[in-house]
Amino acid sequence: MPLAVELARVSFGYRPGQRVLENVDLQLGEGEFVAVAGPNGGGKTTLVRLMLGLERPTQGEALLYGEPAHRFSRRKRLGYLAQRSLVGGDAPVTVREVVSAGRLAVGPLVGPLRRRDRELVSEAIERVGLEEHADAPLRTLSGGMQQRAFIAKALAGEPSLLVLDEPTTGVDAESQESLAGLLDTLHSELGVTIVYVSHEFGAVESFVQRVVLVRRTVVFDGPPHDLPGVWHDPSHVHVRD
Repeated sequence: MPLAVELARVSFGYRPGQRVLENVDLQLGEGEFVAVAGPNGGGKTTLVRLMLGLERPTQGEALLYGEPAHRFSRRKRLGYLAQRSLVGGDAPVTVREVVSAGRLAVGPLVGPLRRRDRELVSEAIERVGLEEHADAPLRTLSGGMQQRAFIAKALAGEPSLLVLDEPTTGVDAESQESLAGLLDTLHSELGVTIVYVSHEFGAVESFVQRVVLVRRTVVFDGPPHDLPGVWHDPSHVHVRD
C-alpha cells in the first residue's frame, strides 16, 4: 500500500531540552481511516502538525506522499480542520460562503467561482447533509452542523488527506455519532485518507481501521479490537452490518 504519511524516528520539542514527542515511528497508508488518540498534553496535535509539515522534526524524518512534509508540493490537496471553538456572535457568514472559501483556496481564482467550482461546492454541502441549510448563517447551526460545514469546506478542495483535530469539541454525544457515520461514508465513497484526532474516540472506534495511541511516543498502534480494555469508551456502542 502506498504511504500517505511516514514518520521515522521523529522527536520534537518546542524548546531546547524539552521533548513533546520522542522516537515516533508511524506509517499511514493511502485510503486508511485512522484514529489518533491519547490524553490531553500527550502530543496528538504536535504529531499532526509534524505530519502536515507545519512543524519540522528536531530529529528524524517526516514524509508526505514520499516528499519531506515541510516542502510538500501539493499542499492544496490537504484538508486540515484544526481545533476550533463553535462559531457565535454576529458573524453573518453562511454555510455556502464557508464552503466556497475552501474551493477558492485550491485554485488561482481571485474573483467569483466558476461553474465547475460552484458545482463542487454544492456537491460538498450535499455530501455532509447540509443542503437545506446552505444559505443559513453558520452561527445559527448546532455544533455538529457547524463541524459538517467545515468538513464540506475541506471536501470542496478535493483533498487526498483529511485531518480533523478534536472535531467533537463542544459537540453532544448524538452529534458525535452522526459525525462518525458521516466520516465512514466519506471514507467509503471517496477513498480519502482520514486522520481523526481526539482524546475521545469512542464514536469512531467501530469505523476506523487503526487506533494510534500517543503519550509522548506511540504506545499502541493496531485495530480497535486489540485495544487494552481500559482504553475503550463504554459510552459509545456501535453495531455494524
